[in-house]
Amino acid sequence: MFRAKPTFVLLLITFIFGLIPWIKAHNSSLSFCNRTCASKHGSGGLTLPYPFGFSDGCEIKLNCSATGKATVGEFPIQFVNGDGIRVNIQRKCNRSLKTVAQLFGPNYAPTANNAILLNNCTEAAFPCEIPSILVQTHFSSVSCSDSNSTISCYSERNKRAFIDLERLKKERKCEYLLSSISAESLNTSEAPVSLAVEVVELGWWLEGQCRCDVNANCRELVSPHGRKAYRCNCTEGFEGDGYKAGSGCRKAFSKCNPAGYISGKCGGTTRIVMLVGGIVVAASLTISLGLIMCCISRRCLKWKMRRLTKRHLSEATGNLNIPIYSFKDVEKATNGFSDKYRLGTGAYGTVYAGKLNCDEWLAIKRIRYRDADSIEQVVNEIKLISTVSHPNLVRLLGCSIDYGEQILVYEFMPNGTLCQHLHRERGDGLSWLIRLTVAAETAQAIAYLHSAIKPPIYHRDIKSSNILLDQNFRSKVADFGLSRLGMVETSHISTAPQGTPGYLDPQYHQNFHLSDKSDVYSFGVVLVEIITGLKAVDFSRPQNEVNLAALATDRIGKGCLDEIIDPLIEPHRDAWTLWSVHRVAELAFRCLAFHRDMRPSMTEVAAELDQTRRSRSWGNSEDNTCTPSSEVCSSSSSSNVSERPLNFHKAELAGRRELLTFGEKSHVNLAQHILRD
Repeated sequence: MFRAKPTFVLLLITFIFGLIPWIKAHNSSLSFCNRTCASKHGSGGLTLPYPFGFSDGCEIKLNCSATGKATVGEFPIQFVNGDGIRVNIQRKCNRSLKTVAQLFGPNYAPTANNAILLNNCTEAAFPCEIPSILVQTHFSSVSCSDSNSTISCYSERNKRAFIDLERLKKERKCEYLLSSISAESLNTSEAPVSLAVEVVELGWWLEGQCRCDVNANCRELVSPHGRKAYRCNCTEGFEGDGYKAGSGCRKAFSKCNPAGYISGKCGGTTRIVMLVGGIVVAASLTISLGLIMCCISRRCLKWKMRRLTKRHLSEATGNLNIPIYSFKDVEKATNGFSDKYRLGTGAYGTVYAGKLNCDEWLAIKRIRYRDADSIEQVVNEIKLISTVSHPNLVRLLGCSIDYGEQILVYEFMPNGTLCQHLHRERGDGLSWLIRLTVAAETAQAIAYLHSAIKPPIYHRDIKSSNILLDQNFRSKVADFGLSRLGMVETSHISTAPQGTPGYLDPQYHQNFHLSDKSDVYSFGVVLVEIITGLKAVDFSRPQNEVNLAALATDRIGKGCLDEIIDPLIEPHRDAWTLWSVHRVAELAFRCLAFHRDMRPSMTEVAAELDQTRRSRSWGNSEDNTCTPSSEVCSSSSSSNVSERPLNFHKAELAGRRELLTFGEKSHVNLAQHILRD
């Protein structure tokens, strides 16, 4: 027994020492975080920053598909940043509601800026923060097998940061998860700034006390579970993930400059002597030679880049006959793109005023950099504007694509946009005659694009903010970035209709087929804006009146146009004004027909607006005044025709092609115009 004890102790010690490497390896595997998602073939790969990863050792674990794509459950991730995770939820009728739980993890959950769309619900839908017209517009084309199924919308009505999963399941007795819509300010009193369809925004957090880098700010949060949480962001001038356990924060530029070497922060004090000696010996030779070579190389590079840019533009646009400006010239003309020179900001860029090699003001549009599609839109706009010539189309005077910038130079319109004047953002408002003239000139420009150009050009973004006014309030149509040639679209089915909400053709959303009648519908909305002075989409109006097109067709169809006419027009000031307002309203009503075959062509629209505008000079005498009537507008002063507002019926509108037609051969032909049955 006494002799066996040392042997037993020796075996025990050997076993313990042999166990230590296994324990270390096991703990290492538990704490290791794989932040790279590669395909099963090992090609490619997506790498995420701290605290995200794809293994159990990661603070926030995401899934990695076989194709090398990051997912949350079965839903693919579009991107991950310091504020949230954007997940794509394709619309699907028979997806179980249980799958919504995949969006709720230990460290992430959908924010209150989302609206969850559900299907096949047994309870009536509660009010949703997103107007029903927008939900119907984006999801009306979804055909589910159950004909009685309805789309229900759920959003947080309380001031919560995240969606309550349990409340979602209780309040909505629904069977299926259809999709989701995300907005920047869904749960506030303001209207949503922008909507993202078929996506959901997930907010993420780390629980516990702040563990941020010294050069990072800590944003304290409260998780949906009620526990203390936080996120870190590097302060200005630093970059990185911001966490102590991650890469922390580092200066955006290299610290190892000459000052860093001299101070000993880079490389230590042993390198000071070598650095100073090298500078003294080589300074006189390298500085002069370097400056000379730098100037020569920059001039050569600039010359080559300008030739290459011009050649690429020429290849893309055919015979290029517009000047190309350098970025420095454009920057100088706008005083460094100063806000004092800013004319306005749109979805694709900002427009500035400036002077380039002349005393005339120019409009300089700086495209906001997005992706390769933005370059295609710039080249597309240059190509289309360079091939058209019409007094009511804005002229392109030059461009610049230096240093990765995309800049277009147009003629300057001193009176801004029609939208600014209609909505009282500029000036004291427009008289009815100016509004009618602007409408007629705009219609002529669009009709020119549809009929005089072969193949025709479809603008795709007709709206009041794209109608510019010169010093004489003559209109010019601008922004051809979304335009397409008709021959390209005849056989093409678009999967992503583009344009501005409130102006989009509803049938374009249904069958994704673009035609000239899509521009007609958008122009119909502009006509209603001209008559009412209201915005195309305004969330401050009652829910059933948010969409101006729907509001106008309802009032015009009921014969209640007077309820929405802009008081500044003063329609009852004389008979011609009242008659012409009603005639333009009837024309807008036809342009806004749901079925595109019921809409007039832009050529017909332009002709009718031009007739209406010219009729003012024809009907100046008292004997020839004309009032709106449901039957006949007579020139006799003894006429007893009623002056009630136009009341249109669907049967009448479906059976006639033209209304209130006038003779153009004499100034007294206004006496004869008939409403066809």
